[in-house]
Parts: sequence; C-alpha cells; structure tokens
Amino acid sequence: MGTHTNNGLPFMKMHGLGNDFVIIDERETGSVVDHGLAIAMADRHMGIGYDQLATIESGKDSDLHLIFWNSDGSKSAACGNATRCIARWEMDRTGKTELTITTERGTLFARDAGDGQTSVNMGHPQLQWDEIPLASEMDTLELPIDGAPTATGMGNPHCTFFVDDAEAIDIVAFGPTIEHHPLYPERTNVQVASVVGPDHLRMRVWERGAGLTLASGSSSCATAVAAARRGLTGRKVRIDLDGGTLEIDWRDDGVWMTGPTAHVFDGIWR
Repeated sequence: MGTHTNNGLPFMKMHGLGNDFVIIDERETGSVVDHGLAIAMADRHMGIGYDQLATIESGKDSDLHLIFWNSDGSKSAACGNATRCIARWEMDRTGKTELTITTERGTLFARDAGDGQTSVNMGHPQLQWDEIPLASEMDTLELPIDGAPTATGMGNPHCTFFVDDAEAIDIVAFGPTIEHHPLYPERTNVQVASVVGPDHLRMRVWERGAGLTLASGSSSCATAVAAARRGLTGRKVRIDLDGGTLEIDWRDDGVWMTGPTAHVFDGIWR
C-alpha cells in the first residue's frame, strides 16, 4: 500500500472465513477514515462492501494499533477475524512470527500458528453484567429472554442461544430483534449455536451494526466461552461457521482463536 495522494486512497480487501474487511494502513495514508467515508466504502453496490473496516495506526507500546468500524458507520472495540487478517499481513510483510496489537479492547497478541493459520489471543471474556454491558444486574449465564441465552463480553457484547439446529433458525428475522433488545443498552451481536459433539459447535451469527455475516471471530470466542460455562463443551472447541471453521481455546491467559485468512486484493478508493 502506497501513500495517500490526490490519486486516491489505497486499501486492502481481506477476509477470514468470508467475514470480509476493508483495511486502510493509516501509517501510510495519515488519518483518513471518518463516519462518512466508512458508510460510503461499506456500500456493496456503490462502494466496496465489507462487514468491518479496520485502520492500522502505529502502536505506542505495540507493533500495531487497530480501530474498527461497522458497515453502518458505528465503531466496535473488537473484531477478531480482522485482527487475524491484519496480523497475518503484517507478519508476512515484516517477517515477524509474533505481534503485539493494541485495540480499544486492550492489548492482544498474535502469532503464526503454522500451515497458513494465524492465532490471536482475544483477551479474557467479560462475564459480569456491567462489563458486557447489560441494562441491570442479572445472571449472565441465562438471561431472562425466551430461550435463556448467555451473555458474554469480548470487548463487544454478545448474546448466545443454544438450539437443537442452528441452521433451522431464520437468523435474518431473529437477529435484529435481539440486537436491539432493551437488556443490551449498546446493542449486541447475536449467535445461534448447536452442539455437534463435546468439542464441536455449529454457529451462525448476526453482527451488531453489520447484519448476517459468514463468520465472526469475537462471536466465536463468546460462543465457546458460553458453551464451556454451561457445561456443553470443554474449553477447546471447533466452531463451524457459514464461511468455514475456527478453533477456539479458552486458556488461563485469554481466549485464543486460530484459523485461516485471505488477502483478496489491493485497490485505490477515488
């Protein structure tokens, strides 16, 4: 990616399991993204199209600092698949095999997992109602919502429903009703998951501010944590999403997510 000039704004298009991103390296371009630009670039017909946009800045005490935007122009503190994609690109570019990355969520660690796989530690889950946040004090393991979902924070809020068959749920109709539920004052990401085996889940996701996506890293982490808390699985699980499979491992030092990434193309926004 070159320097931002009057000839246009360089960007990359990347995806993790079909969860797609526009990436802008503001170390090269200077600070360029605002609400209006995020909205314009998000349009899949008149713009580029993405689930999230991420900007890369120089880290003060880290290799990188990342800012995330949803396709509706709102910001998000966390985006696991975008973090993995950017980590892979930066490791390939610099030859490093480990990176320290700061976000609004905090400091994350990424490493090359071999065989083209990239791992990111998404940090410790937020399990208390006021951290997620929820509107009032309650047990986050089973919320007073039909279906008794579990609430989890991964730097952004999540609501996970465990169902017999995740593919049987009309998540496009169901997702928005939960995204805007009054228990979640900052809205929420919504997951429906079914247990395939003791270390295997099938999950679909409706993302806050983005809608139906083929995959979501932070949603996968939240779902793995919720399943382990409810005794449905162990702390290391494989999660099959619409776009592919992620491995999630809830360890003592945080929730590690491992999976593939893809660099689709570089472009110029004019």
